[in-house]
Amino acid sequence: MNTLEVKHLTVKVGDKKILDDVSLVIKKGKTCVVMGPNGSGKSTLSNVLMGHPSYEVISGKIIFNGKDITKKKAEERAALGMFMTFQSPREIVGVDFYPFLFDTYKFLQTARKEKALSVFEFKKKMDKEIAALKITDDWSQRCLNQGFSGGEKKKAEMLQLAIFKPSFVIFDEIDSGLDVDALKVVGRAMKKFKKSDTSALIVTHYLRILQEIEADQVIVMSAGKIIQIGGPELAHRLEKEGFEKIIAQK
Repeated sequence: MNTLEVKHLTVKVGDKKILDDVSLVIKKGKTCVVMGPNGSGKSTLSNVLMGHPSYEVISGKIIFNGKDITKKKAEERAALGMFMTFQSPREIVGVDFYPFLFDTYKFLQTARKEKALSVFEFKKKMDKEIAALKITDDWSQRCLNQGFSGGEKKKAEMLQLAIFKPSFVIFDEIDSGLDVDALKVVGRAMKKFKKSDTSALIVTHYLRILQEIEADQVIVMSAGKIIQIGGPELAHRLEKEGFEKIIAQK
């Protein structure tokens, strides 16, 4: 069964075409890695899949678990089981971290027609996940991402991942700005998420994240197009040969 299917997707911002006839399939339980030079369309693809309103789909479709979600809003996609981590999560002053997590969790449970935990049960669950992520500060007293280091912001997103329980996650350069220790913690959280019924799309420049989670498929993008699709060996070719050589062979 396919979790995500993108069919001939063409997207623009203003008058500029930024994705050009992109097609891909991610099967249930599989991990797809998207690589390419800066400006190739990797993060644009991530944002479009999650329903960012700044991007206009000119043609094509996005199918998620058999449903056409091309015109659905981001919150509707989240309710269906999609989740996206950001390369540079924003600091949101005035939004307390703990109420944000609990309110979002309740919204998702209601949208999915599932029973939500009580506030006390939720706190126990959150504390367990916080311990697993080796978070030592009292984040319940802080605003969302405010004053967080780069590593803390990524851990905050892994905490949301554990609590919201999506079935499909887009990791947009999750390894950006992480030191070795933080990468291992984030890698463990990604492994914990990945099961036979969950799927992922990982956008990255580097192979180091693939030391933490195994890739089933590797896609290379350039100038808004997919130019090559292969297995894990393609990522190793990229590390050895560089993007220019691979792109020149398209």
